Amino acid sequence: MNSLRLLTAGESHGKTVVAILEGMPAGVPIDPSRVNAELRKRQGGYGRGGRMKIEKDQIEVLSGVRFGRTTGGPIAFQIPNLDFVNWEKKMAIDGPPPPDYRPITLARPGHADLAGALKFGHGDIRNVIERSSARETTARTAAGAICKELLRQFDISWISHVTHLGPVSTRPRDWTLGRAPERFARAVDASPVRCANPSAAKKMIAQIDAAKKRGDTLGGIYEVVYFNVPPGLGSCMQWDRKLDAQIAFGILSIHAQKAVEIGDGFGGALLPGSRVHDEIFYSKSRGFYRKTNRSGGIEGGMTTGSPIVVRGAMKPIATLLKPLRSVDLKTRKPTTSRYERSDVCALPAASIVAEGVVGFVLSAAFLEKFSGDHLRDIRASVHHFLQRIR
Repeated sequence: MNSLRLLTAGESHGKTVVAILEGMPAGVPIDPSRVNAELRKRQGGYGRGGRMKIEKDQIEVLSGVRFGRTTGGPIAFQIPNLDFVNWEKKMAIDGPPPPDYRPITLARPGHADLAGALKFGHGDIRNVIERSSARETTARTAAGAICKELLRQFDISWISHVTHLGPVSTRPRDWTLGRAPERFARAVDASPVRCANPSAAKKMIAQIDAAKKRGDTLGGIYEVVYFNVPPGLGSCMQWDRKLDAQIAFGILSIHAQKAVEIGDGFGGALLPGSRVHDEIFYSKSRGFYRKTNRSGGIEGGMTTGSPIVVRGAMKPIATLLKPLRSVDLKTRKPTTSRYERSDVCALPAASIVAEGVVGFVLSAAFLEKFSGDHLRDIRASVHHFLQRIR
């Protein structure tokens, strides 16, 4: 049985971000340009800060890919931090700190600063900041892009977009189609806030500008949809094998994410069952199918064959130009929090990270269901299963 695993390492201002993706079968075509395209999307979006003007994220594959195809071995890769040249002395691996270095003792509300310093016994919060930073999501975006190369081989497609930013929202879409609408996807990619509705996007940009003037930040809600996912991924047999639970775990592991919804989740909880559950139909040409997709493509912890619809809620970024009240870690005296270079809004970028995270989770479930050491073996398994369920 394939066991897809991902480990990441590296600090926000360290030399590089590295990762090992283990369990990818042999024979999967890997196009680094598509991975780099996802990394560029993650760097974009209206409201990003100065760091993204410095970095030019590019993946460097170190192992596990030869002549453009996976070998079956662990895929190791790195994404260098160009800003490291400005932090080399402050992030030195050996030797004492520079004479002019001052430890950080002011904890920022909403960050990992205080909890991490207490947990690991650090007197310098920089040790927590560096690893808890969202810079780590470069590795998961790249790993997700590699996983999506596997899903692409089985005509699985996807889209992510922003539905709410601060007080501005767009009308919800009915994702009962079989595949991602290309026109909608192009509109999302062309939008600086990854919102296909031009009127709503304009209002979102205005909200970001206003928040920046106030020294404030904004969060919101994004949606990730995967199309043409076969039924039967996940399991109802154990709690930790339920696919919706694994997706929720993945989304909430992304920095600043505070809630996750699958299908009509929160809205459906307020309605009677007759208006929530997706009725089942059958035809010889289509097999089993649904005319609605309120479940978001998952029932009983397993995919139904309908599009997978996931929404994540991102809180406003916790680093504010307008400082919040805090306490000094060393003196225990009240003060105001410090400012660490940050974004006003990173919601569009978060949607790209989430798209990759869901791609990783679905790939792991896909390989568990259709296990094989080579892409050809998996193709045969998928073909047999789809024929059986008809």
